[in-house]
Amino acid sequence: MNRRVFFLCAALLASPATAPAQNVDVKVHTLENGLKVLMVPRRGDPNITAGWIAKVGSVNERPGITGIAHLFEHMMFKGTRTIGTSDIDKDLQTLARLDAIKGEMQKEEETLARRLRVGEITDTRDPKVRSASHQELRKKFEALLKAQKANIVKDEFDKIYKGNGASGMNAGTSYDFTIYFVNVPANKLELWFWMESDRLLNPVFREFYSERDVVREERRLRVESTPTGKFEEQFDALFWGSSPYSWPVIGWPSDVEGITREEAMSFYGVYYAPNNLTACLVGDFEPGQARELAEKYFGRLKRGLKPPPAVRTIEIKQLAEKKMTGYAETKPQVRLRYHSVADGHVDEPALVVLQDILNGRTGRFYKSLVLDRKIATSAGGGQEGRKYEGYFEVSATAAEGHSPKEVQGALETILDELKEKDVGSRELQKVKNQRAASEFRKLRSNFSLMLQLLLRDSYRGWKTINTDPALLQAVTAADIKRVAAKYFTRENRAVLVFHTKEKPAPEKGAAPEKVDPDLAGLSPEERQKATLLKNNLPAMDRATTEKLRENISTGLLNAPKEGQAFLKALLKIIDGHLEGKE
Repeated sequence: MNRRVFFLCAALLASPATAPAQNVDVKVHTLENGLKVLMVPRRGDPNITAGWIAKVGSVNERPGITGIAHLFEHMMFKGTRTIGTSDIDKDLQTLARLDAIKGEMQKEEETLARRLRVGEITDTRDPKVRSASHQELRKKFEALLKAQKANIVKDEFDKIYKGNGASGMNAGTSYDFTIYFVNVPANKLELWFWMESDRLLNPVFREFYSERDVVREERRLRVESTPTGKFEEQFDALFWGSSPYSWPVIGWPSDVEGITREEAMSFYGVYYAPNNLTACLVGDFEPGQARELAEKYFGRLKRGLKPPPAVRTIEIKQLAEKKMTGYAETKPQVRLRYHSVADGHVDEPALVVLQDILNGRTGRFYKSLVLDRKIATSAGGGQEGRKYEGYFEVSATAAEGHSPKEVQGALETILDELKEKDVGSRELQKVKNQRAASEFRKLRSNFSLMLQLLLRDSYRGWKTINTDPALLQAVTAADIKRVAAKYFTRENRAVLVFHTKEKPAPEKGAAPEKVDPDLAGLSPEERQKATLLKNNLPAMDRATTEKLRENISTGLLNAPKEGQAFLKALLKIIDGHLEGKE
């Protein structure tokens, strides 16, 4: 199952920086161990959208174990002492032997790292530089991994849910949280409580070492094999001066390859304790029954011995503009990223409203750069208020015959206008009305509401779903001008410019490059993304695939003309896949 692709689409429905214009009645039950259960009964549809969130993401990691929060997203689907194995005793014995051999291999790997630092070797992964004892340890390790597979009941966690009518089981990891969810029939609510509490109470990190390789391959597909992935990752590292947001959610390669199961168990004990979790149910159920089931199953979990440590490091104030230039197989584009504020800061509502003034087909960026001046094919921007820090980024892709420098100047002109002139009352009220209507529509979906409640609770608390709308409606033209002047300064930003990298000429006599007919007419970057989706569709269940199609279809309705071909290509790929599964 490709949980990442689906989660990215789902996350678009539920940002903690936005707020619905309606009071949501949430019933709350908190267990003695600290786990909180949010409940929103909705009669009629005989289903329940159920999920839980761990208040941990990559921001809670440290150098050496970056990527461990995302690795847990994978490990939590590997089963428990009763699910996913044909012989738990044999399973545990194999895991212990793997840990012991890995400990010996680590000593060899540390030696290779030292040799790399002094220039004796150029690649620690090259088999030729390994010692004979290292090679022998690797052989034993690989043999044990094969033996482990023979004892595993593959995807049993998934199969139990599907066999009982559940659908859309998914998960996702971000900088600040890790979330798990599924849609279950109303008469299977007890099954959900048992399944989820069992994987929290009795986790067995089987396939731990082989799953690290899966994550490494995921990184290669999502970051290293895309035209701009590695540049964007380095831009993040450039932008943040001291904040732990500087490393990627998927982790640095050397960390992912080196994380031990012992380190994973220690991390799990702190951040997956019930006092760091919130669960949520939205659908057709009785709150009284849900409370009893929560006590019976989640009540078995023991509170953590120590509360999760707070993130201590605060981003240092930037004193000078940072710049990065990349040459990639993509269209010329520019990004301006400004340090702004975390979720819940008093300036965030004004930045969110400012974002709406700039975006959309009637927003200032699109009207000026795309429609009027025709110097860009797309333009937009937005406030990214994370739990501890935030930024406001604007970007545009240059139209043919126009340069990133020209586009950057146009973006800066519009931002400068916001510093100098008040936004008109009609324009300001229009974007407020649009946001209120959009957020109201999102509440119709049980899934969207569940996501919003969980994400908000992992930030400032679920009650912000009811209190944030008034903050957005209270934003004035003076507020917009003030925050624009405060944050949109040269010394407060980093600039990323992409120039199109020329492809090397094909060798004489070489066969012409074959282009998938489904992807004809797309840019190289769009083809890369579409190919990634095509390759991952076979691993998705049908419900997830259909939900993904629904999200893309909705996006197509409001997409600018130049972005429609890409979305249509994705729909064609998905439709072809679904037809083949009939």
